[in-house]
Amino acid sequence: MRFDLTDLRLFLAVAEAGSITHGAADVSLSLAAASERLRDMEAIGGVKLLDRQRRGVVPTEAGSALLHHARQILHQLAQMRGEIGQYAKGVRSTIRLLANTAAITEILPSRLAPWLAAHPQVDIELKECQSIDIARSVARGFAELGILSDTADTTDLELHPFATDRLVVVVAGNHALASARQVGLSDLAGEAFLSLAGGALQDHLNAQAARIGQPIRPRVSLRTFSDICMMAGCGVGIGIVPETAARRYRRAMNIAVIRLAEDWATRRLSLCVRSRGKITPLARELLLHLQKE
Repeated sequence: MRFDLTDLRLFLAVAEAGSITHGAADVSLSLAAASERLRDMEAIGGVKLLDRQRRGVVPTEAGSALLHHARQILHQLAQMRGEIGQYAKGVRSTIRLLANTAAITEILPSRLAPWLAAHPQVDIELKECQSIDIARSVARGFAELGILSDTADTTDLELHPFATDRLVVVVAGNHALASARQVGLSDLAGEAFLSLAGGALQDHLNAQAARIGQPIRPRVSLRTFSDICMMAGCGVGIGIVPETAARRYRRAMNIAVIRLAEDWATRRLSLCVRSRGKITPLARELLLHLQKE
């Protein structure tokens, strides 16, 4: 069987996502190119690797065996690059890091910057995911490091404290709720919502709203927390954002910041790995750096 590294990465990504479309996007291939590669892999091997189902794809028994070996090969390749990269200036290494929205937008840039500046040969492949997906991906070896909330099942992971992330409601300074100290999600029924245009945080909020039978129907979907705060300050609607972002923009954008009463709105973030001994030396060094901040 002749499977190249792109084949193995694609198969891992498809298995992780449970979708050929999403897996192809993760490895920067078109759907047509990814589908052709997967068909060729099955033809070359003379065996079915994926079961195509209505809601996605799952590995067959043969596919599960390929997954096991693909993980080992790609992990060993990453280790080799990481170890050689410490000695050879021309060799680049990549660390895959998964994190939730708040960590990526509010915390990681300032923490990663000095480490990356000191390691010019290292690239970070940073991907935004919900905590439940981060836990699953790190446990299965699809990523070396993750940053997730305490809402996820982390049974098979090694955890290290990272930060506390609180979600708050932002409204115009003259809004009827502006003087409230805290509100529950159910208290926001009938309000015009300013939502993020996709992303793990919005998926999390949508799931919590669905649980109480109060789906969020956005008046407009925006790309950044600053956009949400600006429009909230103008009286366009209300938004739910990390407290760090809300306090940063509070004065400039004339918004009131109100705590969310639900327990899920205060999330303790942790760094996670399968095992410190199973990650590359560079990933281990990054883990130690992020722990110290």
